[in-house]
Amino acid sequence: MAEKKVSQNRSTNNPLTDSKKSDQDIAREIKMKKLAEEGVDLFPHRVERSHSVADVVNEYYSFSREELEKKEVKVIVPGRIISIRKMGRASFFHITDCQRKLQVYLRENKIGKKKYSFFSLMDIGDFILVKGILFKTRTGELTVFVDSFTFLAKCLHPLPEKWHGLQDTEIRYRKRHLDFIMNPDEGEVFRLRSDLISQTRKFFDERGYIEVETPMMHAIPGGALAKPFKTFHNALGIELYLRIAPELYLKRLVVGGFEKVYEMNRNFRNEGISSEHNPEFTMLEFYEAYRDYDYMMKLTEELINRLSLTLLGTGEIPYGEHKISLKRPWEKIKFIEAITYYSGLSPRRLDNRKEVVKFAATLSPEKMPQTYGKALDVIFDKYVKHNLIQPTFVINPPKEISPLAKASLDNPDEAERFELVMGGMEIANGFSELTDPDEQRKRFEQQVKQKKQGDEESHPIDMDYIRTLEYGLPPTGGDGIGIDRLVMIFANRQSIREVILFPLLRPKIEDK
Repeated sequence: MAEKKVSQNRSTNNPLTDSKKSDQDIAREIKMKKLAEEGVDLFPHRVERSHSVADVVNEYYSFSREELEKKEVKVIVPGRIISIRKMGRASFFHITDCQRKLQVYLRENKIGKKKYSFFSLMDIGDFILVKGILFKTRTGELTVFVDSFTFLAKCLHPLPEKWHGLQDTEIRYRKRHLDFIMNPDEGEVFRLRSDLISQTRKFFDERGYIEVETPMMHAIPGGALAKPFKTFHNALGIELYLRIAPELYLKRLVVGGFEKVYEMNRNFRNEGISSEHNPEFTMLEFYEAYRDYDYMMKLTEELINRLSLTLLGTGEIPYGEHKISLKRPWEKIKFIEAITYYSGLSPRRLDNRKEVVKFAATLSPEKMPQTYGKALDVIFDKYVKHNLIQPTFVINPPKEISPLAKASLDNPDEAERFELVMGGMEIANGFSELTDPDEQRKRFEQQVKQKKQGDEESHPIDMDYIRTLEYGLPPTGGDGIGIDRLVMIFANRQSIREVILFPLLRPKIEDK
């Protein structure tokens, strides 16, 4: 075992002086102090390893006892101790890398009495590096027979009781480190998320898209109908807004000659928190010149199908009580037709604008819709969305709730826009981009009127963007996909907090 005389100010303090510590906390600090007194380096700078725990298990689990004896496989493996079974002068324990676990066998006559006594100062939760030869026990469990070991880090608090794991949802979100230690399967959700993001980048890179980064702080919020977070820049003396969407900056790049661009990054919206909403979330947005919303729907289908086949090996995804089929082509339904079908409201009643606004206000008293289009949107959210489990493109919503989309050629009151709904959630939102600067100005002016009437989701006119359009934006298709919600579908999780490493929570008093 590596030994080194070091200054251990933290460990030599009297643990009894902290009244908030439990008896187990104090006992662990005493053990840490004893290790320091024996000259053990409590905070080593680095270690050399031959394998991770997962490497060992994945590579050698299938080997027979005879094969391991013949090969004499030597390994140097670090991990966190998750169980200990002491039997006098020998001990079995398990280590993990939060992916796999590996049994370790320690024997006093192999490593020496003094070093074996060091092991009595270790606890469940500590990190250790073991060096030895692999073998299989009589029960067939892959095990390391230890030649030597090195202390790596002390866990100063007991882990949650192992049989019950960590079940309290709020504690899991607040203490992700404990969540992943006690619930290793939860870590797989975030490995899936990482792979999904990596494969998404590969998909667009192969098609000649350029990945870009646009500003997170905007002088004028825009790109979506949402309430922004405000901040203040001291040096410039100006108010800024955390971005609600990167759309206007990405389309500036298309004007500048970048025909295919995408960005995968954070958006911020000062709105409610629910199973589908977190104020800080990850959005993929992509734009392609000389395309329209029909093409973007096909590209969206292609992307999600490829991700499913690559990451899950199937085109059918279990989600809650349902099985989502990604077989193409996906269903399309017009916005008004969807409302009529699922709400039971007749077309004649939906044509009565005042009545629709009044009715929608009863559905959303905390967010009173002030226009006919927004009232329809409220009704859609209430009656339609949760019914659309299989991937469905809801097309041609009202133009007045689509201020950045071209009007439909078939109906000037509707937009060339789609929402992809899957698993009862909006996953994507795309359209044929509005390229007429005069029309865009009129749409922005309408938003200003709505803002004066108290609509917090409307924004001031971005004149710089209007001037950008005056240099010419070619026909362009754009789409935005919520990465968090897509991961929810792929990982079969019912809450967005399950797929965000550190979801926003109200601070606890002791955290302030």
